[in-house]
Amino acid sequence: MMESASHEKVGLLASWWVRLTAMPNMIACKVSEIAKNTKKLGQDDPRRVFHSLKVGFALTLVSLFYYYQPLYDNFGVSAMWAVMTVVVVFEFSVGATLGKGLNRALATLLAGALGIGAHHLASLSGQIGEPIVIGFFVFLQAATSTFIRFFPQIKARYDYGLLIFILTFSLISVSGFRDDEILELAHKRLATIFIGGSACVIISIVVCPVWAGEDLHNLIAANIENLGSFLEGFGDEYFKTLEDAESKDDKAFLQAYKSALNSKSSEESLANFARWEPGHGRFHFCHPWKQYLKVATLTRQCAYRIEALHSRLTADNKVSPEILNIIQESCTKLSLETGKALKELAAAFKEMTKSPSPETHMAKAKAAAKSLRSLLKSGLWEDTELLEVMPAATVGSLLLDVVNCSEKIIESVNELAFLANFKTVEATVSQEKSQLGKLDTKEKNPNMDVVVTIAEAPSVLPENGKKVGSQQMEV
Repeated sequence: MMESASHEKVGLLASWWVRLTAMPNMIACKVSEIAKNTKKLGQDDPRRVFHSLKVGFALTLVSLFYYYQPLYDNFGVSAMWAVMTVVVVFEFSVGATLGKGLNRALATLLAGALGIGAHHLASLSGQIGEPIVIGFFVFLQAATSTFIRFFPQIKARYDYGLLIFILTFSLISVSGFRDDEILELAHKRLATIFIGGSACVIISIVVCPVWAGEDLHNLIAANIENLGSFLEGFGDEYFKTLEDAESKDDKAFLQAYKSALNSKSSEESLANFARWEPGHGRFHFCHPWKQYLKVATLTRQCAYRIEALHSRLTADNKVSPEILNIIQESCTKLSLETGKALKELAAAFKEMTKSPSPETHMAKAKAAAKSLRSLLKSGLWEDTELLEVMPAATVGSLLLDVVNCSEKIIESVNELAFLANFKTVEATVSQEKSQLGKLDTKEKNPNMDVVVTIAEAPSVLPENGKKVGSQQMEV
């Protein structure tokens, strides 16, 4: 028994020794992993690094009101409200910071005025009735403000302001019961909050600004482009028409569409923040941000159809080659042209221009859809079992639905382009085409320069210019 107990102690000590010796390596690996994640986080979006520096600079700036004696003599302990304002107001984007800052400032101003009024009314009711009246006012405003927060439109834009309103009204009205200098208290609190909020807004706009509207614009453009990339490659992937289809290693485009499925909350938040932002760059004041949400909703609906198409790539249902050959050309062309239309639309949308290319590709997709629809309605499937036809018919039906969704996306983007005054590129394209046409004509007919010179200088023609003109027309 003694020997077994001693062996157990030795084994326990040995295990602890192994853990102790391995701990430095574990700590080093953990530190290395944290460093890699930190580096990756900064490289993915360098704006995060600048945002962190901006917050640190703003906090250091407003802390001077507490460290610098002349400023501290004016504000006292209330200077800490400026620090608290920076901590809770400074957000990643300009719109979020401006929205929170305005909410906090207006709520503090309104609640301070009402709190002083409530304190004055309560003081008229005598020493016994004063706490009862103050308690009634606090209960009434807290219950009313909390209920108002349940309205969706109020909650989306003014929820933080209502919270600050409840807090400020309660602090001023209740503290005024024990403190006679309530006006000075309200003045210092409002002044320090205004200073902290102003520091946040100015630094957020001036130093490396991050615009929520621009992020929303780029996010929707990327989602539309991802849908187009999937549709461009779906036909070849499904029918295996490319020779190297089996050897493709990079199939990330088949998964990129999922970003549109998971971006609803981000889109709504960015649209809400963008409404607070002033005009900047290509985005003027009162930009049609609601139309962006409409485009995002249609893009998400199209992504759900594409997810159903993606499931057909991994389905176990096998379709006979004869059936695939019947619909292959129409499906491939439909998918390809729809993908090109969406990618052209995304490129023009990102540059905030109007291009006729999406409509051109969409017209070809509609022609292919018409051909596919006629094939699905024809009697080519009478001698085939239903179970063999259903997978191919499902793919064809989903592609037809995708064409309809894509057409709605193009119409919605065109409406947004009209509301936001996107620039048109039709004139540039037509000029380029005309120049290319002239170059092609010159290559085909080298003597064209001579003919054009004669035609453009009729004043130097001889008296028998009509005869030359007739020869020119013959040439």
